[in-house]
Amino acid sequence: MIPIAKPYLTEDEAKAAYDTVLSGWVTQGPKVQEFEEKFAAYTGAKYAVAVSSCTTALHLAMIVAGIGEGDEVICPSMSYIATANSIKYAGAIPVFAEVNAYYNLDIADVEKRITPRTKAILLVHQMGMPADIDAFKSLCTKHNLLLIEDAACAIGSSYKGKKIGVHSDLVCFSFHPRKVITTGDGGMITTSNEAFYNRMKILRQHGMSINDRERHLSSKVLFEEHVEVGYNYRMTDIQAAVGIKQLEKLDWLIEERRKIAGQYFTAFAGIEHFRLPVEQPGYFTSHQSFSVYLKPSSPVSRNELMQKLLDMGISSRRGIMLSHTEKAYTDLDYHVELPVSEDLNRNSIILPLYVPMPQESVSKVIAAILEIFKG
Repeated sequence: MIPIAKPYLTEDEAKAAYDTVLSGWVTQGPKVQEFEEKFAAYTGAKYAVAVSSCTTALHLAMIVAGIGEGDEVICPSMSYIATANSIKYAGAIPVFAEVNAYYNLDIADVEKRITPRTKAILLVHQMGMPADIDAFKSLCTKHNLLLIEDAACAIGSSYKGKKIGVHSDLVCFSFHPRKVITTGDGGMITTSNEAFYNRMKILRQHGMSINDRERHLSSKVLFEEHVEVGYNYRMTDIQAAVGIKQLEKLDWLIEERRKIAGQYFTAFAGIEHFRLPVEQPGYFTSHQSFSVYLKPSSPVSRNELMQKLLDMGISSRRGIMLSHTEKAYTDLDYHVELPVSEDLNRNSIILPLYVPMPQESVSKVIAAILEIFKG
C-alpha cells in the first residue's frame, strides 16, 4: 500500500534524540533555545517560540493579540478544525469565510464579514500554498484588525521572495508527522514583536517569570514568580533536538517534494476533468499536500476515485475538511453559506506525496489515475 504521507526520519534524528536523553536535560532547555534561534534565522523573523503543537501556538497567538470573550475572528472553515478551535479557546467567535480556487481565504468574502466586533483575521496557508499576505495586511490596516497566520502546512514556503514567518507578527507552524518536517508533534510561533515574544515565553510555561534553564545557569539563587495564569505548552529538548536535524534538511525535503509534484503536474495536465493546484507568480509552495479537484465533467466521483485507487494499493484522502459542518460547530448562532468551500471539499482528492517516495510509487500513482481516466 502506498501511504498518503510518511515522515522523513533517519539515524541523524535518532542519535540527536539519544544524545539528548543521555544529557539529562530532556524537558524545555538548551536544545529548545537552539531550535528557536535556528528557526527564526531560517524564516528571517527576529524571534521564535517553540511550543507543544501548532494548536497551542495559535492559542497563545490569540491571547497575546488581546482576543477575548465576544470578539470575532474571521477564518476559513476549510482548514483543520484546530484553526477554529484556537479562536474558541480564547472565548472568541470564529466567523467562517469563503475560500478561492487556491484553497485560501477569499478576500472579498472576508471583507463582507467584518463587523464592529471583528478583532483579527486568521489567514491559513493551505497545503503549503501561500495566501496573499499583502492584500490581507492592507485589509487589516483599513479596518484596524490584527493579522495572524496559520502556517501549519507552510514551513519553507515563500511569498514575494521572503519565507513564510517574517511577514507578520504572529505566524504559527506545525511539526506534526504529516508536515514537511516533524518533531513527533510540536509547534513554533515566529514574531518580530518583542512584547509578544516575551509574553509567549511566560505563557507557555505556567506563567513563570524565570524558566528552568535561566535558573539552572544562574550563579545566584533565583526564585520564580507566576505573573499570570499560564499553560504547560512547552516543547521538550528531545523534540527540539530532532527538529534541529530536520531543519537542516528542510530545503532538500522541499526540493524533493517539488520534484514529485512536478511529475504530477506533467502527467495530469492533459486530464480535462482535473483542476490542478496553481503556484502564482511570486509564490513558492512546499507542497505539503497535493490536491486535485474533479470538475463536474468527471466520469467518476471523488469517492469512487478514492475507492478505485485503494483497490489498486494507493492511499488517498478527501479534500480539506470543513469545520462548520462538524458536530462541534453545529451551535453557531449565524447562518453559514460557503458554496465554494463545500464544492472543493466534496470534489477534491489528496494524492500521496512524501520523501523519499520511490519512483516506482510515483509512477504507480500516475499510471493508476491515467488508467482510470483513459479515453
